[in-house]
Amino acid sequence: MAEDRAARTARLAELMNRVGSGDTEAFGELYDDIAPLVYGTAIRVLRDPDHASEVTQEVLVEVWRAASRFDPVGGSVTAWVATIAHRRAVDRVRSVHSQRERDARAGVQDYSPPRDSVAEEAEHNLERQRVMECMGALSPLQRTAVHSAYYEGLTYREVAERDGAALPTVKSRIRDGLKRLRQCLEVQR
Repeated sequence: MAEDRAARTARLAELMNRVGSGDTEAFGELYDDIAPLVYGTAIRVLRDPDHASEVTQEVLVEVWRAASRFDPVGGSVTAWVATIAHRRAVDRVRSVHSQRERDARAGVQDYSPPRDSVAEEAEHNLERQRVMECMGALSPLQRTAVHSAYYEGLTYREVAERDGAALPTVKSRIRDGLKRLRQCLEVQR
């Protein structure tokens, strides 16, 4: 068996030398011998036959182009080719993973739920009209306190200072005003 391995190693090195000189016939022989190794390496990493086939093709094209740089002192043809195949397969895994992440991010960023802006605007206007009608039903002190807090964005303390009223009084006005607003809006529905 060691002789077979040694003979194969020498034969592949000779084929690689000929391929490096542009011998297409030698490449055909080399291809037939190493393509299963390349595909097997790729499929173990990728676990996808389509991607493994693509990587196999890329690796074999690279072997054709880089054959003249192969140095048998650095290792066997099969080790050199298997290393190229493994690196390409790992690169493909990273590429596919990155693409999926980019697609997912783009999908999330680009997604806007379907909406009917005319209907939304009409509903918003109707809701605003109901609120304004119900605000009119509040006492003037309640209306002022609620408006200051919710439409002007003032804190309870700022409303109290501006109106010259005690803080607990303003809180009561706002609480009672909101309660009456809620009751009014529920009746209007």
